[in-house]
Amino acid sequence: MSSELSYVQPTANSPWGTYLSQVDRVVPYLGGLARWAETLKRPKRALIVDVPIEMDDGSIAHFEGFRVQHNMSRGPGKGGVRFHPDVTLEEVMALSAWMTVKTAAVNLPYGGAKGGIRVDPKKLSMKELEKVTRRYTSEIGIIIGPHSDIPAPDVNTNAQIMAWMMDTYSMNVGGTATGVVTGKPLHLGGSLGRVKATGRGVFVTGREAARRLGLDLRGARIAVQGFGNVGSVAAELFAEAGAKIVAVQDHTGTIVNENGLDLAGLVPASRTEGGAVSFKGGEVIDNEDFWKVACDILIPAALEGQITAERAQKTKARLVLEGANGPTVPTADDILAERGVLVVPDVICNAGGVTVSYFEWVQDFSSFFWDEDEINVRLDRIMMNALNNIWDTADRHKITLRTATYAVACERILMARQERGLYP
Repeated sequence: MSSELSYVQPTANSPWGTYLSQVDRVVPYLGGLARWAETLKRPKRALIVDVPIEMDDGSIAHFEGFRVQHNMSRGPGKGGVRFHPDVTLEEVMALSAWMTVKTAAVNLPYGGAKGGIRVDPKKLSMKELEKVTRRYTSEIGIIIGPHSDIPAPDVNTNAQIMAWMMDTYSMNVGGTATGVVTGKPLHLGGSLGRVKATGRGVFVTGREAARRLGLDLRGARIAVQGFGNVGSVAAELFAEAGAKIVAVQDHTGTIVNENGLDLAGLVPASRTEGGAVSFKGGEVIDNEDFWKVACDILIPAALEGQITAERAQKTKARLVLEGANGPTVPTADDILAERGVLVVPDVICNAGGVTVSYFEWVQDFSSFFWDEDEINVRLDRIMMNALNNIWDTADRHKITLRTATYAVACERILMARQERGLYP
């Protein structure tokens, strides 16, 4: 049976094409569950919505929004909402599928979902941004909910946007429903540790991977692509462990310093309109030269499809930590493996965010909240147990960490599908 869908025709290195390739590689390790593999290639539900709002100047603008629920065999959908001018249905499908794998890889009781609006939020006023968020939430309100699908922040969305989403959903159901989203402000049922959770997960898995490689973090050179919440937090934690951040790339350009960039100055500078390149403590280089910087660890923490075959040949890193979703295309994956570069895949490496989102969801239902130390201890334990299990699978089958992660996750997903059966 063909896995092609009538409403999207993926190319080899497109997000959905990359995901399908990853699934194909894991099928030989699924045993009898392989008969259910087609389930992984077909989203359960895809919703496209029109988001009309009245702009500040009185004109009416229309934006296209999406919410995709990929698989919910193991629990309610879970996944972020991104606001970006390049958002497409195919991208959101792939992101929702990676969430399915990610939640199963760390054994959370969730399925995978994702959402987005094709909009440049930087061109909207705060009032317009609120209108877009609220109208989008109302439109997807027919499929989200605390027990069905729980959105969270993603690219260009934050705690304030989650607060608007929670309030809009609550007004429509007639009661406060804090559990409908995660990543909320603390005083609206948010969780301590959530903001730094994804970056912390990158650090925790990276620290263990470096230990297994015999790579001492003290003095290790790290290059970070994408310096938002994930990249900057991971950089700070690695720096605290004694590593040197020698290169950073964000939307404004690339800055390098082989002696290590001063994060105390770089992080605040990256939050200004001038971005990372406005920081005076390094040299600005061409963006493509970022991939040739001498480093031990490379952290792609921006968008998908960044490590191409050509860039995989250039990198000098021994270890790649995927802070972003889908940053490495399949051909590049093969090249990195051939060159002996270890890749800790996104579906385990950046799973810290969804793990603490799970903690937030649990705390909302119980109305009992944990302190940050307890959250970090629980997060570290879940991430380490998941990674060790995946590493053992990789060693047993002599496969990459990515294929091993998919083997562990897809077995859990398809076992749940098989045991639940088909209805009707």
